[in-house]
Amino acid sequence: MAEAMNFPIAAERLIPHRPPMQLIEALEDFDGEAGTVSAQVGPGHPLLEEDGALAEVALLELLAQAYAAVQGYADSLSGEPVRQGFLVGVRKVRFLGRPQLGDRLQVRVRASARLEGFAIVEGSVRRGEELLAEGNIKLWIVPQGGGQG
Repeated sequence: MAEAMNFPIAAERLIPHRPPMQLIEALEDFDGEAGTVSAQVGPGHPLLEEDGALAEVALLELLAQAYAAVQGYADSLSGEPVRQGFLVGVRKVRFLGRPQLGDRLQVRVRASARLEGFAIVEGSVRRGEELLAEGNIKLWIVPQGGGQG
C-alpha cells in the first residue's frame, strides 16, 4: 500500500491525459469513492468555441477526467500504476450553462456502481456555486496489466 499524497495533487500524476487534452488541473479532495478536481478554462483550450465558451462535450470530458483522477489516486494508494479508461456512455446529462474563457471550475464525481471493469459515475460541474452540468457517465477502466478481465 502506497502512502497518501498531500492535496491538491497535480492531475498529470493521476491521469494518462497530457496537454492539450488534459483538461483538469488537480485533484482537490478524495473520500473513498468520490472526489473533486479543479479546472481552468484558459486560452488555447482545445474545446473552446469562437464565442469564448466551452463546447458542451467539454463538460462530459471534464467528468471523465475527474473520475480518472479519482481512480488514479485510488490506484496509487494501492501501489498500482495509473490505468487508462474510456468514456463509453452518457445518461441523463443536463447542461445548464457553458463555462467561459477564464472560468475556474470544480468537478465533483462519485462512482455509483462498478461491474466487470465498468463504472457508472455521477458528477457535476460548477463555476463557484453555479451548476453548469450534471449527469451520469459510463466508463470502462482497463484492468491492471492491460488485459480483458
